[in-house]
Amino acid sequence: MKTEKREHEEPGSVLLRGIFKLGKISHDVLLTSTSVSWTPITPDNPTGEQGSERGSHRVWLRDVFAVKVKRRRAAGQQTGGAVLGLCLFCSHRTGNTLQEVRTHLLNTSLSLCHTWVTQLTQLLTVLPRPKQLKVFINPGSHKKQSVLIYREHIAPLFRMADIHTDITITERKGHILMVVKECSLTQYDGVVCVGGDGTVAELAHALVLRAQLESQRDPDCDLNPVQATLPLGIIPAGSTDIISCSVHGVRHPITAALHIILGHLQQVDMCSFSSLGRLLTFGFSAMFGFGGRSLALAERNRWMPPSQRRDYALAKTVASLRPEECHLSFLPVNQKHKSGKRRSKEQDAATGLSWETKPGVYLSISIMSIPSLTPHAPRGLAPNTRLTNGSAELITVGNASRSEFIRHLKRYSCPDEQSSLSFVETRSVTAVKLRPYGLVGSPGKGEKEEATSGDDSEGSFPWNIDGELVEMAHEVVVRVHSRLISLYGEDVEKVDSPVMSCSCI
Repeated sequence: MKTEKREHEEPGSVLLRGIFKLGKISHDVLLTSTSVSWTPITPDNPTGEQGSERGSHRVWLRDVFAVKVKRRRAAGQQTGGAVLGLCLFCSHRTGNTLQEVRTHLLNTSLSLCHTWVTQLTQLLTVLPRPKQLKVFINPGSHKKQSVLIYREHIAPLFRMADIHTDITITERKGHILMVVKECSLTQYDGVVCVGGDGTVAELAHALVLRAQLESQRDPDCDLNPVQATLPLGIIPAGSTDIISCSVHGVRHPITAALHIILGHLQQVDMCSFSSLGRLLTFGFSAMFGFGGRSLALAERNRWMPPSQRRDYALAKTVASLRPEECHLSFLPVNQKHKSGKRRSKEQDAATGLSWETKPGVYLSISIMSIPSLTPHAPRGLAPNTRLTNGSAELITVGNASRSEFIRHLKRYSCPDEQSSLSFVETRSVTAVKLRPYGLVGSPGKGEKEEATSGDDSEGSFPWNIDGELVEMAHEVVVRVHSRLISLYGEDVEKVDSPVMSCSCI
């Protein structure tokens, strides 16, 4: 395997040197505190001089997650066997995707191999990587294949990296929250979730909520919440995996597992959602109007397969498209550079900042603190925000015709679509208040039951918060909190997946 050398990194002093075969060619192999490098021994380079770049290769230890002695064993033999050499288990990057690759360094000397394995293991042990993980698996995710995905693809990698796991198979909604609030987490280096966006959001909320309780903070006071103490790893196993795509750039369980194993961490912004002074949840994104109603319709048709249910709900909600009149307020990121358009303002007693208000009629309102990348939206549902910029993207879609709204939806599936639409406005904000007045217009005859979201007698409205349906009858306050949780992964710019579109539009 050939890996590129970063200019700012130096190999360091040589710790071990030996001759190993790669394939049928002998190589001069060097081990430093940061890398393993090898150069072929050939007639024109009999000493294997490392100064020659031709044929030289290097693997950085930051990309190595295990080293084992390679042995020849008979069928069914579990232990022993003749020593053949070393095997380096490494992570190799192609775009946003990480894959396991193996480098075989062959030498039949038992003492030499054990010396190298011991030294390499010591160097890998001191790297900041997790050793103990708490794992939650939602057995109903990914067509009920999430447990199989974990056992066949993820668990072997964790075992290879000598990571010990404690697994909980969730039984119902709220199970994760109950376990996280009650169990001891001190022995774990991180928490892992195998599931879709709803499962990820529940675990992220539970970790942040537990941090508030441990620090004796009132969780209903959402101005300055405490950061979660344990990092969260996300193994995608859902129908959309928006959070995982935003963190990893791909819907790829192996990529997610290798980020966890190698200890790649980034701090990520989250939002708090409150109503009537009470905390509803911590999360990453929310959709009101079209996004909330389509999710409510999908939830009432859970007997359908996930993709069919999603397409059906989107098509029916578009067919019965209607706006909602709302009182919308927000705190812009930079109040010194406001639009020249005059808007009413109200003072926020908690922060002393001025809210900008824009009451109106809207088809859709989205608040997203992450770019919300998916294979269906390669630029993201909120392409102007990032994971750690301390703000959310507020996207408002005003009243428009059905054909115009469909045009707006189709723009998400076009990677290079840059044109703006007059009825769509995007702002960077740090807080949002949304209070629906009521429904504007009414669905056609015979469509009321499916066009509405099951609004109760008190006039509740459906919200889509990280893929979970939340019915609210009062004003909702959303605040962005910078770097509230650490996630295993690396910042990405766009999803590295084939573009897919909804078949119903």
